[in-house]
Amino acid sequence: MNVDAVVKQSSNPFISAQRQLRNAVDRLGLDEAVYEILKEPARVAVVSIPVRMDDGSVKVFTGYRSQHTVATGPAKGGIRFHPGVTLDEVKALSMWMTFKCAVMELPFGGGKGGVVCNPKALSRGELERLSRGYVRAIAPIIGPERDIPAPDVYTDAQVMAWMMDEYCQLVGADAPGVITGKPLVLGGSAGRHEATARGCAIAARETARYQGWDLRGATAVIQGFGNAGSIGARLLHEMGVRIIAVSDSTGNAYNPQGMDPGAIAEHKRRTGSVRGFPGSEEVPDSEFLTLECDILLPAALENQITADNARDIRARLIVEAANGPTTPDADPILFERGVTVVPDILANAGGVTVSYFEWVQNLTRTYWTEDEVNQRLEQSIVRACRRVLDIGRQHGVNLREAAYMAALERVAAALRARGWI
Repeated sequence: MNVDAVVKQSSNPFISAQRQLRNAVDRLGLDEAVYEILKEPARVAVVSIPVRMDDGSVKVFTGYRSQHTVATGPAKGGIRFHPGVTLDEVKALSMWMTFKCAVMELPFGGGKGGVVCNPKALSRGELERLSRGYVRAIAPIIGPERDIPAPDVYTDAQVMAWMMDEYCQLVGADAPGVITGKPLVLGGSAGRHEATARGCAIAARETARYQGWDLRGATAVIQGFGNAGSIGARLLHEMGVRIIAVSDSTGNAYNPQGMDPGAIAEHKRRTGSVRGFPGSEEVPDSEFLTLECDILLPAALENQITADNARDIRARLIVEAANGPTTPDADPILFERGVTVVPDILANAGGVTVSYFEWVQNLTRTYWTEDEVNQRLEQSIVRACRRVLDIGRQHGVNLREAAYMAALERVAAALRARGWI
C-alpha cells in the first residue's frame, strides 16, 4: 500500500469507526457475528435534491442518510449541512451514534444524515427549500418509530422546524416526534440547546473527581467556539475553570491569565471571530492543540488529534465535544502518556440524551421544565461516566475502549435477544 493510501485510510472516519468496533468485539470476546452485523450500516440512502435557487436556476444537491442499526430501537442521529460531507463520514457517524445511545442506555440505534452544501452561501429561502427537499427525499425511511433526525453541524432548530413541518404535510398528521432539536413552540425540549455542552462539562467534572482532582482553578483550551464550544466554555468557567484559549474557523485567542467566555461570545457576535479579543494574542494554528492546560475540549470536526501531534499534547484531560476528533492511532499514544480522553460517545452524549427526553415528551404530550431536564441529564451522564470509568480501571484500558465495551455489551445483548446471533 502506498503512502497516500495509508494516509487516506488513517483519516477515513468510517475505517476508524470499524477499527474501534473490531477492538471492542475482541476485548469482550464476542461472537464474530456481532462484528459482521455491525461493521456496515443496515441501510444507507443516497438522494438527489433539486432546489430552485433565488435566481431561478435549479441546483441539485446530494444528501445521505445512514441507519447503522435498529436492533436497540429506532435510528437516531443528526443531519449536517457542510461542503465536506461524505458518505463514509455519515456512515461512521451513524455507527458512533449506535454506541453513544448504547453507552447512555437509550432505546435507540444509530443514524446520521448530511447534505453536501455550503449553508453560509444559501439565502434563507434556499436553505428552507433544501431542508424541505431533503425530508421529502428520505421521508419513506424516517418517522417517530423508524428514524428520528436532529440538528448537527450547520443545522439548527429552525431547520428542524421546516423539516418537521414538511414531514407532517407529507403524512397528513401532526408528528412532532419525527425530529428532535425543534423550537420550544413546536414541541422542542427545554434544555436542549445547552445539552451537548452541559454533558461535556459534567463528564469533565466526574472524570476529574474519579481521578482525585478538582476542576476549580484548572485551565482549559477550547477548540471550536460554536454551540458546544462556547456553551462548554461558559459552563466550565462557572465551575471555576480558567479559559485560557479559544479558537474558531477564523483564528484563535490566547491569554494564560484567563478570559471570560461570555465576553468572547459577545466579541465574536460583533466581529464574526474570536480573533482580536481584547487582552489576547493569537498563536499559530499548529500550536493551538498543544498549549499547556488541564482540559482540552475539541469541539470542531474529526481527525484533529492524530499520531502526528499526540506526543505534543500537554493537556491532562481531553473531553471530546466533537465527534471523532481523535484518530485511533493517537489513542494509545495519549494513554501511554497518561492523558485521559473522555470519548465522544460519552462526552458529547448530552445532546442525544435530551433528544431522547424530547422524543418521550412528544410521544406523551407531557413537557418538563428546564430544571427537570437538566436534573435528568445530570443523573444520566454521571451514571454512564462512573460505569465507563470503572470498566476502564477494571480492565486497564483507555476510556474509549471502556465506553465501547459498555456500549457493545448492550448492543450484543439486543442482537442475541432478537435472535440475530
